[in-house]
Amino acid sequence: MAEKKILLAHGSGGRLSHQLVKDLFLPVFDNDVLNQLDDRAEIYAAGVRLAFTTDSFVVSPPFFPGGDIGKLAVCGTVNDLAMGGAEPLYLSAGFIIEEGLPVDQLKTIVESMRKTADEAGVKIVCGDTKVVERGSADRIFINTSGIGLVPEGVNISGSFARPGDKVLINGYIGDHGIAVMAERQGLSFREEIASDSAPLNGLVKAMLEVSRDIHVLRDPTRGGVATTLNEIASQSNVGIVLQEEAIPVREQVLAACEILGFDPLYVANEGKLLAVVPAEKAGLMLEAMKKHPYGAESAIIGEVVADHPGRVVLSTGIGGRRIVDMLVGEQLPRIC
Repeated sequence: MAEKKILLAHGSGGRLSHQLVKDLFLPVFDNDVLNQLDDRAEIYAAGVRLAFTTDSFVVSPPFFPGGDIGKLAVCGTVNDLAMGGAEPLYLSAGFIIEEGLPVDQLKTIVESMRKTADEAGVKIVCGDTKVVERGSADRIFINTSGIGLVPEGVNISGSFARPGDKVLINGYIGDHGIAVMAERQGLSFREEIASDSAPLNGLVKAMLEVSRDIHVLRDPTRGGVATTLNEIASQSNVGIVLQEEAIPVREQVLAACEILGFDPLYVANEGKLLAVVPAEKAGLMLEAMKKHPYGAESAIIGEVVADHPGRVVLSTGIGGRRIVDMLVGEQLPRIC
């Protein structure tokens, strides 16, 4: 690592985050399961194929339009399991609470977690609580881990994209990042922008009922769609071409991004998935996604190509092309 100290950008999900994992964590923890670098690990126990994941949530502020840190924690972990096609079953919940947090706020967060877990069909079965001195945290941090079952015949990984595949997304991008930023900065818009945080395991189940021949599933959280697609292109050693006019973005999100100087392709999402599927399955898959409440605005936004492996290219509305690189630096810190 070139940097001698940890920066906020090391937690962005972008280039510095990947360098931190590659240069520091992987050499120390090196093993075949970890080295797959998917959103979850796949492990076998007594002949059963399991998916296992963990995530920590430090979003600031902890309450925002469309959700809170509790809902985010459950959705994030459920979705990481679902991106491997797994059926999420059980979660753990660890709380680091700053001294002085109002009990009614903690109760709201915990009840939000229960409600979201019920929607996702999972149980929170174990946990831990620590309290730190005032000023040692920002109200509350949550860690959640999850375990689920991977159905037979499901093989999904960021390394399985193939030239000719189509890239699909289940709806509007950028809602979560702009909702959190607006709440953080006290910004208001003519129409409220709410986080898209949602558990996506039901949507994934509906997609797998159409076909288990799904090559890649990823949720574009930190670093947004651009960074996630760069990860897929790198893992699979393929190129990806996006069609700008096909990417669904709300007008108010576009307007907010113009004001703030952001590119919506890099803004975080918490209820979106990217699916890479064979071209011949794309139409049926899109139809199934549109029938689900969390996929009504789904669209085919690009394709996988053999050219420029490891790179993502955007075909613009005016007929040009530009490279869409991985996020460099920190656009929106503490977003999840």
